Amino acid sequence: MQAVGYFKPGAITREDALLDLTIVEPVPGPRDLLVRVRAVSVNPVDVKVRASTAAPDGGAKILGWDAAGVVEAVGSDVTLFRPGDEVFYAGDISRAGTNAELHLVDERIVGHKPRTLDWPEAAALPLTAITAWELLFDRLRVSCEGRDAGAGQALLVIGGAGGVGSILIQLARQLAGLTVVATASRPETAAWVRRMGAHHVVDHSQPLPEQLAALGLPEVEYVASLTASDLYLPVLPQIVAAQGHVALIDDPASFDIVPLKRKAVTVSWEFMFARPLFATADMIEQHRLLEEVSRLVDQGVLITTLNDAPQPLTAANLKRAHALLESGRSIGKMALVSAV
Repeated sequence: MQAVGYFKPGAITREDALLDLTIVEPVPGPRDLLVRVRAVSVNPVDVKVRASTAAPDGGAKILGWDAAGVVEAVGSDVTLFRPGDEVFYAGDISRAGTNAELHLVDERIVGHKPRTLDWPEAAALPLTAITAWELLFDRLRVSCEGRDAGAGQALLVIGGAGGVGSILIQLARQLAGLTVVATASRPETAAWVRRMGAHHVVDHSQPLPEQLAALGLPEVEYVASLTASDLYLPVLPQIVAAQGHVALIDDPASFDIVPLKRKAVTVSWEFMFARPLFATADMIEQHRLLEEVSRLVDQGVLITTLNDAPQPLTAANLKRAHALLESGRSIGKMALVSAV
């Protein structure tokens, strides 16, 4: 089958950074679905792995942790899906990725694709939706009991126009009723986060405390730090309320939380691959989460975060997508579609 991958990690500018390949078709294990991939999207994790992770001995490294497609076959112990089902999911970082015609994934981290979205629109959602949902409801411990649950409380989303920020803004406003403040520094990113539902936009290239105070929000109960967390750490003791919460998803070189002790701030890390990577007892929660996201999309509560014209899944097109992500100027999500 056809796939896109690499044999040696490195810069995206290298000619062999990503290659069109022919690889052996995978065989499903007991809990696996064999999915014919119809569309994939690209995430920062793809870029990080491609730049630094060696390929397996004698083989290629296939990236991709977002997909929408059709179940072609199922393992002997599968109970949640059957061949022909349309699905979407974010996969498992310890297994081969979705940049291929066929892909194996454990049924416990898969959801039924939203009926109202096309393939690339659906593929744009899983990884970021899982990350945002877990960050908001599992790490920050925000209530999701209704749109009035978070009345009077505010969430600051640092890096609001990225993939995670785009869906997090929607979840925080639509399901938790929080006042959402998103950071954006360009007119196009500010417009995007407003479209996603942000009540307020502040410029992360300017001092945050003064901008928040001008909004009447000198302190916020919740901060989702999605990028450059080490750079924003010095202002967190000032802008996070006492007994507030901070959650991170990025990889800062250092992050000293001691200055947050006086306010008894809770600091949490979100990594959506933790459940499948360690086969946690509650791994199936990602299936349930994606089923709920699918339902909310079909009800019109949530919208796709796709923000490009999808291109065919080829090495050349995937290299362009990686380069745009590395530039730090991407907005929302990018997707590619299978030629099969």
